[in-house]
Amino acid sequence: MADEQKYLFDQIEESVEQGDHSRLQEMLAKQRTSDIAEVIELLDNEERRTVFDALHRSAAAEVLEKVDEATRSELFELFGEVELLRLISELDPDDAADVLAELPEEHSEDVLERMPAEEARQIKGLMSYSEDSAGGIMDPDLVVVHENATVGEAINEIRSQEVDENFFSVYVVNRLGHFLGDVRIRSLITCKEDTLVKQLINTNAIYVRIDTDQEEVRNIFRKNDLIVVPVLDEENKLVGRITADRVIEVAEEEAAEDIFVMAGTDAAELENVSVVHAARVRMTWLLPCLFGTAVTAVLYIIFKSVFIESNFLSVYLVAIAFGPMIAAISGNAGLQTSAIVVSGLATGDLAALDLRQVFTREVRVALLVALSCGVMGGCICALLPNLVDTSSLVSDGNGEMIDPLVFSMHLRIVFAFATAMFGAIMVSTTLGLFLPFFFRSVGIDPAISSGPLVTTANDSISVAIYLSLTLLLV
Repeated sequence: MADEQKYLFDQIEESVEQGDHSRLQEMLAKQRTSDIAEVIELLDNEERRTVFDALHRSAAAEVLEKVDEATRSELFELFGEVELLRLISELDPDDAADVLAELPEEHSEDVLERMPAEEARQIKGLMSYSEDSAGGIMDPDLVVVHENATVGEAINEIRSQEVDENFFSVYVVNRLGHFLGDVRIRSLITCKEDTLVKQLINTNAIYVRIDTDQEEVRNIFRKNDLIVVPVLDEENKLVGRITADRVIEVAEEEAAEDIFVMAGTDAAELENVSVVHAARVRMTWLLPCLFGTAVTAVLYIIFKSVFIESNFLSVYLVAIAFGPMIAAISGNAGLQTSAIVVSGLATGDLAALDLRQVFTREVRVALLVALSCGVMGGCICALLPNLVDTSSLVSDGNGEMIDPLVFSMHLRIVFAFATAMFGAIMVSTTLGLFLPFFFRSVGIDPAISSGPLVTTANDSISVAIYLSLTLLLV
């Protein structure tokens, strides 16, 4: 916790403990709602109740919107339906829709029924869109004028509306309501009042469709240095706008989501403070991994039987000591490739490239990595058994050798290991390259290709390659 937040936390706790309500009100009125939200997350419910009672209603609504989802779910239980309605009514429609979407459906419906009809209609419309689309993150408040309007009329339209601090442009439509472009405030201020708006239109204005994915919206903002972009429906009519501050939130959400997926969990575990809930979310991912590692164990057992039947038990016992090295190095090599590709797809850097171009580059990198690891791993495999006593690996309980590992056999194991290391890395990096593109094409988050499910599958594949080559070469 930063020093400022710690000081605020201590002051709030002290005021709450002393029951000094007026001091608490005065202190909170001077604080940013973002700082108050951070402190709220650290307080217990009784202290939260006292703090919200001391806040002005508009500030309390902002704090409710800014706290994390787990804290907000506890606050929902703390507030009554009437109080929750008052707070949500203070929020902008897009923020209100986000908050209501976290409530159980029957509760959100009750709140919406108590709202003014027009406000409820707006919020319901926003909630109908996918939460990760342009429609789900847009603000429906717009200033729109007809193309034949004058600058004076456009300025009067601005004056007649409640315009927030994120207002940058006036949007222009034709008689059918179709979007034509935008006019910046600067142009309106610097032109004569009788100038027609259609003479000032920027017809090359960038826009997004209502079903555009929020990740793509973020990339459009980044590539074009935008501060606001209009949102159009399928009929080319304006339905809202997205501002840069909302895109920053989207970028944080997308980054956090990718990190959760790559770690083998889900952002859903933050929606509730319950440790049981968090454990259930994590086990949803870990159970398939448990069964995946069981497959690797089965492979070891099957290959042991084959090696025994071929009278190569000593080879098997030495070879399996290096199995984890193959699995770990090849898995990490594949993870590196998939992380690069996933990052490129997320930022749009690779999305526009032809798969063939990406493949050509990554395969050359993989060849160098695989060759280097194969040679160095082979040297380790050749030297390590000579540095430690391996007789216990190939002897029975009485110290008698089961099947002595002759020098020629050892060389073959080394060759099999080096070859398998090379092959496993190539297979793993190929999966790391193609799976993100495949998942993206079928509508699945590409970050899954960097998660534990895929790395577990890589382990089984690399072990199968290694032991198969060892069996063939000895």
